[in-house]
Amino acid sequence: MNDLTLRPFLWRSTRLFPEKRLVSRTHDGTHAYEYETFGERVRSIVAALRDLGLGPGDRVGTFGWNHHRHLETYFAAPLSGAQLHTINVQLGDDDIVYIVEDAADEILFVDPGDPLETIIRLWDDLSVDQLVVMGETVPDAASELDGGVTTLEALVAEHEPVDALPPLEGSQPAGMCYTSGTTGRPKGVEYTQAMLYAHSMMVMTPAAIGIRETDVVMPVVPMFHVNSWEFPYAATMAGATQVYPGPSPTPADLVSLIDEESVTLTAGVPTVWIDVLSHLDEADEYENPLSSLERIVVGGSAAPADMMRRYEDEYDVAVEHAWGMTETMSIGSVSRPKSWMDDWSRKDRYRKRRKQGLPSPGLEMKLVAETGETQPWDGESVGELWVRGPTVVNEYHQRPDANAEEFEDGWLKTGDVAVIDEDGYVEIVDRTKDVIKSGGEWISSIELENALMAHPDVIEAAVVAVSHERWQERPLACVVLDEGTETDREELYTFLEREGEFPEWWLPDEVRVVEAIPKTATGKFDKLSLRERFDDPRLRFAPGESDAKPE
Repeated sequence: MNDLTLRPFLWRSTRLFPEKRLVSRTHDGTHAYEYETFGERVRSIVAALRDLGLGPGDRVGTFGWNHHRHLETYFAAPLSGAQLHTINVQLGDDDIVYIVEDAADEILFVDPGDPLETIIRLWDDLSVDQLVVMGETVPDAASELDGGVTTLEALVAEHEPVDALPPLEGSQPAGMCYTSGTTGRPKGVEYTQAMLYAHSMMVMTPAAIGIRETDVVMPVVPMFHVNSWEFPYAATMAGATQVYPGPSPTPADLVSLIDEESVTLTAGVPTVWIDVLSHLDEADEYENPLSSLERIVVGGSAAPADMMRRYEDEYDVAVEHAWGMTETMSIGSVSRPKSWMDDWSRKDRYRKRRKQGLPSPGLEMKLVAETGETQPWDGESVGELWVRGPTVVNEYHQRPDANAEEFEDGWLKTGDVAVIDEDGYVEIVDRTKDVIKSGGEWISSIELENALMAHPDVIEAAVVAVSHERWQERPLACVVLDEGTETDREELYTFLEREGEFPEWWLPDEVRVVEAIPKTATGKFDKLSLRERFDDPRLRFAPGESDAKPE
């Protein structure tokens, strides 16, 4: 038997740390229990899946937020020999139907509330046979659906925990996620038992995230997004206390959980932590709400330097940059200074920390120019980032067209444009689909965005390419301002010109103040939507001109 599986994860946590707590915010309030009970419930769900006829070769879909019941399915599905398939609850109807049908899910575990209402609405378009509500009751609307409908609590109550888990092999499919699909249909990415084992161990090491038994871990990155960056598996293996923020958590919910449960480590996209700072600026009911918090891991997009500095200066919390993709099982690099950089100035250390960091253990990376040549690691040479390793997939589910385009000789072509400095720190400067190529020269939208978000009045900034008659493309910046500020476009343009240290030809031709920047279902800036909205000559204007609508 190949034990590069999740089996020892469950054994270790329940055998060595049975008294450690799992806390989650649910639709019905806060729920808490210990690893011992968690393990018994997982084994009961394994028994239930067996009795429902599910096992090797079958896919178990989940459609829910971050809570203890979802964590139970994280373990029960792959430990039963089936494949866990997490589905983004924020996707549009068409994408949800496409993903469930493409994956051929045979059963869905669904949260009460909005997620369940979505599945009820789409039920006739799905080929799923069985539905499990991750709650205590089946709403009337769900009980009328064709097929078997029950609750997770009923399954646990009706099934004794299995004495022995079924035999597993490291090569067995165990997990599945879909890419965001911003440039076409989402692509299915499958993970084996051995890949889940390897990536969780990688995340747990000090060279990556460094999760310890003494940590209180709160994954804010959704459990439907790339296995919540492997935090649920790695934290369980470590025996750490876990806190789950539940459905659609607000900044107030997150701050309360950090305060009440003494959270030490958390993770999520930068916009979440920007919103938390805004909440803390306005709230006065807390004395020192982040006193227990040591680290915030951010990924998905670059964190503004001002946000990083504020958490460190005002709350003594380190913000650590990470990078990854669905195809790399999320975390592929983490940025923190090397030991010999301890004596560097704060400014120089920040320059390292703001990068996406050093490759995680087990991964290899290289930069490839448009000509196909490998680029040097000198901090200046730009190329597409290629990566390979035991936690990197080598094909997509049923997508031979994409396989031929995005994989080569064991390497994944990430689509990220990057530089790597002489110390090995990766810095993502853009996505290949977002990079601005003006007059044959590349302009980094990410660097411009970071510079704009360094302005104290700017909450969010996104820079996109718009077509230009002479230069083919030019940058256009969209910014969201803090409420009540009087900063205008001309001032922002001047700020970029003065503070950005960019070549003059990098500066956006236009700076546009908008009420909100659209987001994708994974919380990233939806630049495709912005390009479609603003790539119209009738909308162009010089900085400082009125925001007139086209005739």
